[in-house]
Amino acid sequence: MERLTKHLYIISFDGLSTLDFDYISSLPNFKRFLSRASYCKNVYSVYPSLTYPAHTSIVTGKYPKNHGIVNNTLLQPNRKSPDWYWSRKYIKGSTIYDLAIDRGMTVAALLWPVTANSRIQYNMPEVFANRSWQNQATVSMLNGSPLFQFQLNRKFGFIRNGIKEPELDDFTHQSFLYTIKNKKTDIVFVHYSDLDSMRHCSGFYSKEAKDALLRHDKRLGEIIDVLKENDIKDSTVIILGDHSSMDEDKIIDLNVLLKNKGYIDVDKKGKIKSYQAIAKNCDGCAYIYLKNRDDKLLADEVYSLIYNFNRKIQCIEKIYRKDAVIRLGADPNCTFMLEAKKGFYFLDDIDQDIIRHIKPGEEDRFHNITRATHGYLPYRKNYTTVFMARGKGIKNGAVIDSMNLVDEGPTIAKLLGIELKDADGKIINEILE
Repeated sequence: MERLTKHLYIISFDGLSTLDFDYISSLPNFKRFLSRASYCKNVYSVYPSLTYPAHTSIVTGKYPKNHGIVNNTLLQPNRKSPDWYWSRKYIKGSTIYDLAIDRGMTVAALLWPVTANSRIQYNMPEVFANRSWQNQATVSMLNGSPLFQFQLNRKFGFIRNGIKEPELDDFTHQSFLYTIKNKKTDIVFVHYSDLDSMRHCSGFYSKEAKDALLRHDKRLGEIIDVLKENDIKDSTVIILGDHSSMDEDKIIDLNVLLKNKGYIDVDKKGKIKSYQAIAKNCDGCAYIYLKNRDDKLLADEVYSLIYNFNRKIQCIEKIYRKDAVIRLGADPNCTFMLEAKKGFYFLDDIDQDIIRHIKPGEEDRFHNITRATHGYLPYRKNYTTVFMARGKGIKNGAVIDSMNLVDEGPTIAKLLGIELKDADGKIINEILE
């Protein structure tokens, strides 16, 4: 297959929504980019519509049920901060960057999810110290490219303030510009979290979210200018989002219900000793897992419990049984999947009220007390994301009415002259030259 571009830059603005498109189109640098770009402003994410499943779908062209990243975090009862699906080892099958490396291409990745311990040559993975004895710098080095990260931290580490935004994106951005200028790689994947973080903390339409979009516009302008200044020809730039989000103010802790009914057993300190059924949140939705997945009687009991609870509270939009979960592309190992009603989202606590109303000023991103979130069914109204592409191999001005996130991987692969043979998505040839 013919390679259509020499240098490919894939920029993920986490949480960028279709609802942002008209506004960003009026900003100077997005406007400049779109003037010669092809785009789709109605891209359906995957289910659950979370950052890690979505970014893995982008690089594999598969739904979560097939690539294996079915959530952001692992099921780890009793851990207040469960480990995330940080490592490449969790992904089933091929990724774009694996196939590109096999073809002799060089790849860089800056905080791109699920790339820890991958073969990427210049890798600063998204992974954080999740144990009291761990050091962030050491954890990052051990999971990525030590020398590359040493260079970036030496030059730009002063910008960071832990993992807080917007400082983290400012550090990532300067690292990206440095990589463009100094590494001359075939492909760079870069993940910016500023917008998503601001929406979680302050709400979808908050001033903080709008300010993040303005910062992204400034960053985009600097990227375009650096590419021009360094005379990087035959290049392609792709800008994409991974999901939208929705405002909420109520938490559902279904594990409290399951504990109260005897399906979760706890010790005197309130720690889970064992469970027959347990909920695992995906923010806007939740999985229900049974210890014995073949126990149909237990499955019916748990279904009835949740159904009858919801008749009184009206907090769950839909209960999906396993066959429907599989059709939607989510985890085939669950027994049920629950979709929250608008204004609600799920957490996994076992020592709270089943339904909690978030009080003003209670927001705490690091404890998942938020003002807006995602994870919801991707087909909900006004909940799509966007895809924009410009440069070598891309038509000027092609507009796609709608597409799926899993279509992005096969399309990106074709630009590189490679094929994702087992992808669920299709190539969007309408934007390719």
